[in-house]
Amino acid sequence: MNIEQASQVLQRVASEVGRVVIGQDELVEQVLIGLLARGHVLLEGVPGLGKTLLVKALAQTLGLSFRRIQFTPDLMPSDVTGSSVYNAKLTEFTFVPGPVFAQLVLADEINRAPAKTQSSLLEAMQDRSVSSDGVTRPLPQPFLVIATQNPVESQGTYPLPEAQLDRFLLKLQINYPGKAAEFALLKNYVAGFDSNRLEGFPQLLQQEHVVAMQDAVSQVRVTDEILDYITSIVDRSRHFPAVAIGASPRASIGLLAVSRAQAVLRGRDFVVPDDVKAHAHGVLRHRLVLQPDAELEGTSADACVDAILREVPVPKTAA
Repeated sequence: MNIEQASQVLQRVASEVGRVVIGQDELVEQVLIGLLARGHVLLEGVPGLGKTLLVKALAQTLGLSFRRIQFTPDLMPSDVTGSSVYNAKLTEFTFVPGPVFAQLVLADEINRAPAKTQSSLLEAMQDRSVSSDGVTRPLPQPFLVIATQNPVESQGTYPLPEAQLDRFLLKLQINYPGKAAEFALLKNYVAGFDSNRLEGFPQLLQQEHVVAMQDAVSQVRVTDEILDYITSIVDRSRHFPAVAIGASPRASIGLLAVSRAQAVLRGRDFVVPDDVKAHAHGVLRHRLVLQPDAELEGTSADACVDAILREVPVPKTAA
């Protein structure tokens, strides 16, 4: 699949998903870019904004297997990865795969489980495999984890450790839809739409098509000027006054990956500076640890990224 074909298919997928996830067109595109870049996505937003519906609609449209894991304080690591169960007929232990063995996994309210359970996803997200009883089992391809967390409630939640956050390629913040979008959403429900039943929702692709689109990202050209722009942004985050701990080299790799995926979505075979700027917040906001004084003053990670983008010179040549 070439870049032009991948772009056309992605636009169709975004359009179909946008018919049910109304008013969140930018979010749908960002999640698709995460999928293209083979990265995982963390969604943060108040309940009721359609996070679960978005993931279910994507899985149906892309033709991917889907599993949902509801994270709770009593969830155990084996409930995520699977466990060995004794088979009386075979007189031996047999591994029963957990819900992580799916192509699209929704980790719902991931910050409601303790660190031990959260860490059970680390190997799966990084290596696309699960180790149990001394055996490493590969996960299906493509593999994408979309996790959600509620920014409002703090009771009964466990903050995600930095190592876990760094495994997410993008952290996206979901806002309320506009009044017109919410009106259209209500019209859908009056017409009989049921978010719990997507059986009639069209399947546009199959697993091999999604992998082919991911492979198309490697066809996107990146100049040295763009590479320098990316490394300058990430390096500046490590020396920014309000930031105690800046972004890691994994952030540079992630920003490069999403920039190339953005180019594919737009039907281009080269990266421009706007591709980098468009996703700098999503790649960096969860990787910056602010100085205590900056947090007390109300400074946010997004504000730091804004300032960094203003300070770093934009390259004049892009292709």
